[in-house]
Amino acid sequence: MSYILSCCSTVDLSKEHLEKLNVPYICFHYTLDGVEYADDLGQTISFDDFYNRLKNGSDSKTSMVSVGEYEEYFKSLLDKGEDVIHISLSSGVSGSYRSAVTAAEMLKDQYPNQKLYVIDSLAASSGYGLLMDTAAKKRDEGLTIDELRDWVEKNKLRLHHWFFSSDLTFYVKGGRVSKLSGMIGGVFEICPLLNVSVDGKLIPRAKIRTKKRVITEIVKCMAEHAQNGTDYSSKVYMCNSDCIEDAKAVASLVESQFKNIDGDVLINSIGTVIGSHTGPGTVALFFWGDERVD
Repeated sequence: MSYILSCCSTVDLSKEHLEKLNVPYICFHYTLDGVEYADDLGQTISFDDFYNRLKNGSDSKTSMVSVGEYEEYFKSLLDKGEDVIHISLSSGVSGSYRSAVTAAEMLKDQYPNQKLYVIDSLAASSGYGLLMDTAAKKRDEGLTIDELRDWVEKNKLRLHHWFFSSDLTFYVKGGRVSKLSGMIGGVFEICPLLNVSVDGKLIPRAKIRTKKRVITEIVKCMAEHAQNGTDYSSKVYMCNSDCIEDAKAVASLVESQFKNIDGDVLINSIGTVIGSHTGPGTVALFFWGDERVD
């Protein structure tokens, strides 16, 4: 029996990419200057417009998908008569996973002959997107819904997220960096290097002085952790928040050092929900590697 593979808009892939994968998604929400919008992959407000408004002082706040919204969304998929496997944004950065699980529990009696699995990706942004891309490939290779569920659970911690920011304004605003650290970071051109931990949370790992050095360091992290090191042969995804030239610099260095990657490095935009917290100036790198342990 065929089944539906589903995700949330916070995968930070393009609408066209998800359509090509045949993966439906549910949209998170954000409020920009008091007006609520769907996190619809840049369809309503372009990413350029969104980040320009942030830079000009606009205020953006985010909200996760409610239990009721998940319930209606899952019903729309189950009504097609197929089983569903939904992979959610990391529980380490959002309560959306718990909302999705609650909604799935509420629908059990209504659809007793169908499966509805909800999986915590422990991933975010285009790292979450890389997980969905790989899961869709496994689905197309013929894995059953149970086999795919087991594969994702077994392998999701092998997905690495490394990122840095050259602008700490929104990290200070969100309380992730103190005002003093933000001021010092600006004066000394410090770019924090972070990754996603074993429990799906964003963890600072190093303070690197100057953007040039942190670009070199993030690629060193890939060489250290990627599957087969510099012989890595799977896909590499990236995303950025209005700093495409920085992302291109990282991508160029990756492509020069990892000759066997599957295609070119794919650079996406950080979406409106995650971008509301990072602000402009963040670059992230995603790849498959050794299992995260801390």
